[in-house]
Amino acid sequence: MGRKPKKAGAIPRLRERRQKSGITYYYYDAGLDDDGKRKELPLGSDYGLALREWAKHEGGRKTPAVAVLTFRTVCDSYRREVIVTKAARTQQDNRKELDKLLGFFDDPPCPLEAITPVRVRQYLTWRTKGGTGMVRANREKALLSHIWNFARDKGYTALPNPCAGIKGFKETGRDAYIEDDQYQAIRAAADTVVQDAMDLAYLTGQRPADVLRLTEMDVRDGSVNIRQAKTRAKLRIVVEGELAVLLERLRSRKAGQSVRSTYLIVSERGEPVSVAMMSRRWAKACAAAGVEGLQFRDLRAKAATDKAESAGDIREAQRQLGHTTVTMTEHYTRQRRGQKATPTR
Repeated sequence: MGRKPKKAGAIPRLRERRQKSGITYYYYDAGLDDDGKRKELPLGSDYGLALREWAKHEGGRKTPAVAVLTFRTVCDSYRREVIVTKAARTQQDNRKELDKLLGFFDDPPCPLEAITPVRVRQYLTWRTKGGTGMVRANREKALLSHIWNFARDKGYTALPNPCAGIKGFKETGRDAYIEDDQYQAIRAAADTVVQDAMDLAYLTGQRPADVLRLTEMDVRDGSVNIRQAKTRAKLRIVVEGELAVLLERLRSRKAGQSVRSTYLIVSERGEPVSVAMMSRRWAKACAAAGVEGLQFRDLRAKAATDKAESAGDIREAQRQLGHTTVTMTEHYTRQRRGQKATPTR
């Protein structure tokens, strides 16, 4: 018979051994062998898998509640092994989504294999009980599905994904388009920093975070070299025309500042500008111009739409945005202004 656990609430016959490397290994206490020596069976360093192996050794014994693999335990593994490999913004979003999922599936702690399709539907209902949050609920359901696939891949469960067949909420997507007169009105009401950022965002067609991360070192060999944070896609935009004029203007403006920064877009004091700071400045400019319902990120859609129409080739816009398929770009642009057609006669 194995020794009784010293800690209250500990799992019977499950032993932890922390190594000098900092890794904890788990063992099953099989009791004494024929020679009177204690026999411990290795279960590995993965806690979730160790619990499953522990249950096999336990045989027909009743499993205590503390020994059941919970959703939180799997989330902790997912956080350590998967989330840390994602882009910074995605990590931030995933952490918020996990907090919401745990608020439902960990109060009280829910065994992983107790999550059924019905429970997923209940979560969506609970998450949107105030009549809002449908889009975020869809993202959280997608993360739950990904966590479940991770659990299957790790061997934590063999059950099918409970998210399969559970329909999310309908999303309409953003369809705002910045008309030329609106662009000019906002630009005229904006400060110099916003004007620079607007021009750079429009001429490159990149996401706000990527625009504000650009530095002088990214401008080389006659191109603006971009590594998109969201997709990790690499892109080169040729420095010519209005973009060349803009870059020269930015260099001249920064030359007169006391604080020297390599970022292309800097504040009046020469310091980097965050996305949140730019959003506040943009909102202020829109209010002064009397324009409502537009966001700084809408400049990317305007750039793509204008590029597709001026070039007469949707693939030009696709290359500028860094999309992997033309279909993605078509949906992105036509949703903003509608598909262009000719009259009957």
